[in-house]
Amino acid sequence: MKQYHIVRVSGKPDWSSVPVLDIDEQLWRPRVDISAWAQIAWDGDRLYVRLRAREANIRAEHTGPLGMPCEDSCLEFFFSPTPGDPRYFNIEFNPNGSLYLGFGDGKEAVRLLPERDWLGVETRRTPDGWEVEYAVPFEFVRVFVPGFAPKAGDGIRANCYKCGDLTVAEHYLAWNPCTSDTPSFHRPQDFGLMIFD
Repeated sequence: MKQYHIVRVSGKPDWSSVPVLDIDEQLWRPRVDISAWAQIAWDGDRLYVRLRAREANIRAEHTGPLGMPCEDSCLEFFFSPTPGDPRYFNIEFNPNGSLYLGFGDGKEAVRLLPERDWLGVETRRTPDGWEVEYAVPFEFVRVFVPGFAPKAGDGIRANCYKCGDLTVAEHYLAWNPCTSDTPSFHRPQDFGLMIFD
């Protein structure tokens, strides 16, 4: 199981000082010339998430808040807030900012209709790909996991993904390896450990 340390910041992060996590496990399909990275920080009230992809052939068809961004070029962050609790959030974005958000203990988890504004979502095209940046308020997490208030030394189980079900080259990349025989990111048993510094 891989580990990552979530650095503490004061307000919106200076990303140049936040460690990079490589989303470099290519799974289930032939290797593709796509790479992805993540950076995660916290300030006591929220998680800050930045996901980036180097990808030449970007697909971005979905535009709505209840789209299926996994069919497009997609960057994803899944996390289980409480050790021993199989429930997790899955947060998925495409380059248009189309969002899929779920919470539960499997692929058929409860699908949530969020107000995108509370995430502070920013998506950007870059010269060699695209990126998404947002924040997850702990107040939102506590709606589903009362008492969630991490402190230094606590951990969450999590994984970061890059996929594209209907892109020119179908692909599935993960930070922590996935052990299923067929494509599935909805496997908390395959999540890595992220520790709050």
